[in-house]
This record gives sequence, C-alpha cells and structure tokens, in this order.
Amino acid sequence: MESTRRAAEPIAKGVFATAKQAFGDLFVFAQRREVTDPHTGVVRTEWARPKPLRNPISLMAQLSGKDWLFFIVGFLAWSADAFDFHALSIQQKKLAAYYGTTKTAISSAITLTLLLRSVGAALFGLAGDKWGRKWPMVLNMIILGVLQIGTIYAGTFETFLAVRALFGLFMGGVYGNAIAMALENSPVDARGLMSGVLQQGYSFGYVMAACGNLGAGGDTDSWKLVFWIGAGVSIGIGLVRILFPESQQFIDARKAGKNKEAGNPSAFWRECKAMLRKEWRMCIYCCILMSWFNYYSHTSQDSYTTFMLTQKELNNSQASRASIIMKTGACIGGTIVGYLSQWFGRRRSIAVAAIISMAMIPGWIMPEGEAALSATGFLMQFFIQGAWGVIPIHLNELSPPAFRSSFPGITYQIGNMVSSPSAQIVNYVSENTFVTSKSGKQAEAYGPVMGIATAIIASGIALTVMFGPEKRGREFEKAGVVGSAPRDGAIVEHLGGDKPGSNMGLEPLRDDTSDNSSGKAYTQEVEGGGPEKVASDQAKASANLRL
Repeated sequence: MESTRRAAEPIAKGVFATAKQAFGDLFVFAQRREVTDPHTGVVRTEWARPKPLRNPISLMAQLSGKDWLFFIVGFLAWSADAFDFHALSIQQKKLAAYYGTTKTAISSAITLTLLLRSVGAALFGLAGDKWGRKWPMVLNMIILGVLQIGTIYAGTFETFLAVRALFGLFMGGVYGNAIAMALENSPVDARGLMSGVLQQGYSFGYVMAACGNLGAGGDTDSWKLVFWIGAGVSIGIGLVRILFPESQQFIDARKAGKNKEAGNPSAFWRECKAMLRKEWRMCIYCCILMSWFNYYSHTSQDSYTTFMLTQKELNNSQASRASIIMKTGACIGGTIVGYLSQWFGRRRSIAVAAIISMAMIPGWIMPEGEAALSATGFLMQFFIQGAWGVIPIHLNELSPPAFRSSFPGITYQIGNMVSSPSAQIVNYVSENTFVTSKSGKQAEAYGPVMGIATAIIASGIALTVMFGPEKRGREFEKAGVVGSAPRDGAIVEHLGGDKPGSNMGLEPLRDDTSDNSSGKAYTQEVEGGGPEKVASDQAKASANLRL
C-alpha cells in the first residue's frame, strides 16, 4: 500500500461503529490506516492506495526449474487429495444404487469425512511441526490410497461409512504439507500468485475425478474404477515425495532450537486459549465467515452432478463433461479474482463475486441440455471459487500477529465442521421435494434446493464482508524481531483498527520521506513482547488453513 497523504477519519471503536465505518469504506477505493511516528508518538489516520498489479508472467518466470518441480509435486498432492474426496461426491447416484440406499445416506459419508478432516488437520499439523513435513505427507498419501482401496472392498454400507470416516482423518493432513513443499522454494514476490494457483488444485482434483467418471461410464459398479485411479495417484505421489528432501524451513527451525514445543498438544491448547481470550470477537467473525464459505462451495458443487443426472436427465457422459467444464471455471476464477483482489480489495472482490453468483442462479439451474448447463456452470463456479480465491490471504491478514500460526487454521476448521452436513441437507430436502422434469416425469428438486440455499449463502457472505474488517497490505516480511526498537525515521502502521500496543499488533509502513526509503528493516510489536517472526505472503496464508 502507498500513502496518499490524505487524512481520514479516525478508526471507529465498538462493533456497530466499526461495521458502519467498514461499510462506508467499501465505496472508497483506498485503505484506511493509522500511522504512528515512534519519535513523537503522534498518531494520524490516512488513506493508502493499492500498488499497481505486477505482470503474472514475470512473476512465474522467477521460479527456477527446481522450484517448478517442487511446486508441481505439491500441487499434484493437493489435487490427488481432492480427487479422492470428489470421487465419492460426483458418484452419489451410483453408490446409492450399489448399496441399495438413498443419496442422503450416501452423503452422510461426506459429512463424516469433513468432520474428521478437521481432526486430522490438527493431528497431522502437530505431527508436521514435531517430525517434519516429509514423512507425515508420505504417510498421508499412501494411507489415503489404501483407504480408497478399502472403500472399494467395503461389503456393507456400515463398513463403507467407517472407511470414509478414517479417510477424513488422513485427508485433513495433506494440504499443509503440500503447500510447504510447493511454495517454500518460490521467490517471495511470486508466492502470492503461485499460492493462488495452488489453491485451485482442489478444483483441479474435481476436474480429474469428473474425467475419471466420464471414462468409467454409467454402470453401477463403475464407481470402483474411479476409486482405483484415485488410489494409484495418491500412492504414486506419496512414493515420489520420498525422493524429495525435508522442508528447509523445518530443518532451519530445528537447528535454531525453535521446535522444542512444536507438536506439543498442551502448547497448542495454551495458544488456542490465549487467542480466544484476547481475540474472541475476531475469532467469531472469521468462524462465521468460514462457515458461510464452506457451505458456499459444498452446497453448489457436491450434488451438482446428481442434479444433472436426476432432474435434468443427462446421462453419465453428459453430466461428467458438464462437471469438467464447470470446475474448469472454478480453477480460472479462483486464480484471477484472488490475484485482482490485491488491487481491487479483499472485501470488495468477495462481495462482488458473491453478488454476481447470486444473480446467476436462475441461469444456473433452469437451462436444459449439456451445452447450456456447462456454460452456466462454468460462470457460476468462476465467481464462487473466485470469492474463495481471496480467502487465504484475507484470513491471514485478519489474523492477530501473535497467533498467526494457529488463527487461520482454527477458524477455517471450525467453519468446515459447521458446514460438514451441507451435502446431506441438500440431498435430504431434494429427495423429499419434487418438480416436473422436461420429459414430464416427477424428479427430485435438486435445482430449486441448491438455488435457494446458494442464494441465502451468497447473500450472507456479501453482507458479512461488507460490514467486516479488512487489513489488506500488511507487509509482514519487512517486520523484524518483535519488541525491538524501530529504525530511525520508521513509521509504524496500524491497519483496520490496530491500536498502538493492542494485541492485534503494529504493522510497519515504509514512509517515502523517511530515512527508511532505501529499504531498512522494520519492526513489529505484539502485546506481551517476545521474539516472533511473521510471514506475510499468501503462501503462509494458505498453509495455515490446514485444509
């Protein structure tokens, strides 16, 4: 962010005053911030403008061949994880026929997977901090493959549910380690863009699962082939990961003696309690936001293939092709909107994307035929995942500096747990509500159910971010040791309401007129003192989500 030298009204205090000010700031193309001169103690509030966007091609060109190799393996690990999950969600109709039960019952496996996924994220996050990133990731990928095979041989529906619950535990541990491998070696300037690309590995995994479903055909037993493919990919990536070294960040931290309490559950819970005591308002806000967002994606995607097969009466090949095109839009939208949010603003980008997706709902569920559903599905997911593409960096910017290692992951996983029954709810309501299909037959009302639910969720997201905080532009990598004195002439910045000395922390700002314009180090202060280095890029943001 660059200073405009234009004075702004002081940052509001209190929940309602802050919400009112945040809504007004949404229509000002600048960021309100406080700056404090450390020599005089004078505090002023000013507007800062975003810096121009950099050419994404030039950013990608900064990666070496080795960097790209690490990135690709990390991307594929995350995509394989998503493939394994969506192998079930896009084949709910087949599985319901195979086990002789309802699609609602089948989607209870999705609920269990998402619930246990959060537990797995915590367990493997602690394991990664204690024993490194490499071997937990290897274990994750191989066991995921084994559990895919176990799903194939589940003879009863109860066994099927048990295996999918175990799958959720191991699914939760993949993303954090995959992100470390993919982005650790990326140049700092390129990490934000590359993180946005990596985030779309989840949608890419959906595309690959839909491709597998297309190739497998529409027979009831064909779902097993898609699971065999997923098992082979997961185990293969786990074996490939063995060929790569341990995370350099972990090795450096271990050498520096910073891993003494890493992986210690008691230390983790102490940090959680301290965070909740000091930052409960921000915690509640971010948990609500992430609950909305997880409902947003799962409600709009998990049963969409089922919707095309039942209400729209497409065959398996047609529905699979439409699903592939739909999630291709998600890959593109997530990357583009996330990238543009650096200039357009986090809240503004999310709100606009959510409102556009809400306006598109009639065109998303009413068309008939593969071509029309493919086109509207592409556009719908472009904006849904476009809003999602902003979340990693936005959530990390909202994180209190003292708790940036845990805050994004905890709030995301709580939201994930709250939204875990989303597919089950959609299936239950749809299977008990009927509409007349194009052929004149009674069909389960997936379209109206998903449309109404998505409209409620999209409006909830738009309203939540419109009245919520934003701290775009935090330059954490310029921060030095916590508690050290600012360099001569440094100006300390408070973004979005961080008062001097508060537990939300003080952010450094380069003042073009100061002695620091040549790029000297800056400092960050956190209540309670003590050294703490803070990463600022979107790579750290995504890693903290521990999906």
